[in-house]
Amino acid sequence: MKHLFIILFLGLGLQTLNAQEKFNLYNPEADAKSDIAIATSKAKQENRHVFIQIGGNWCGWCKLFNDLTTTDEELKTYIAENYEVVHLNYSKENQNLDVLEQLEFPQRFGFPVFVILDGNGKRIHTQSSGYLEEGKGHSKKLVLEFLQSWSPKALDAASYKK
Repeated sequence: MKHLFIILFLGLGLQTLNAQEKFNLYNPEADAKSDIAIATSKAKQENRHVFIQIGGNWCGWCKLFNDLTTTDEELKTYIAENYEVVHLNYSKENQNLDVLEQLEFPQRFGFPVFVILDGNGKRIHTQSSGYLEEGKGHSKKLVLEFLQSWSPKALDAASYKK
């Protein structure tokens, strides 16, 4: 029985490691400046904003946020309709400190952290993900409210005219 417990424990540990290895959203070799410039240009053409998710493949909360926003159809659709998404890597291989300095040091909030740019590349908001957490993950309701609050429509003066 003791051996069975040890085998099960080791098996679960290996499954956890394999699951973490498969999370490969953030590319340490990506050119973050270029990725942001491309997303900004596209956002301007399509009247969207740029949603920069800053984190790393090492970050469990980054994986949880990505899982929520890519598997929940309402969130997935809302993001696709309103944002160009950039995954900016922060890891020991590449901290992208020059880009983070241009974004006014969002890493001060921990990871993941989110930065919203308008179609001209102007930073309009930085969001700590801690305020979007609920239990052992992120609240769909809070994430959707955050995304709606910084969408192009929310910041369009025409939305508030009678």
